[in-house]
Amino acid sequence: MANEWIDVGPASAVTQTASLTAEVDGYEIVIVRCGGQLHAVENRCTHDGESLSGAEVEDCEIICPRHFARFDLRTGEALTPPAYEPIKTFNVREQDGRILVEKPD
Repeated sequence: MANEWIDVGPASAVTQTASLTAEVDGYEIVIVRCGGQLHAVENRCTHDGESLSGAEVEDCEIICPRHFARFDLRTGEALTPPAYEPIKTFNVREQDGRILVEKPD
């Protein structure tokens, strides 16, 4: 079965300082740029469920605005306490000026 990609918005909506939030197959996700590359992760800190929408991104890490837990955008790995569980990552790509996120299995 072919992978299904879902259009979540214009690529111009995601800059080095602006993120995009979307829902994909029941998951709320946040899409950010780091070094020109798009990353899509679940929009909740695994420590206490805080939204990561609008969170600061530094060195390809997203920083929870509530307790400052850091997550690797490439792998979802929790890098600092108080979070210990990873966040879910999603395949994302830019095509024809649009952002597409792969529907999870």
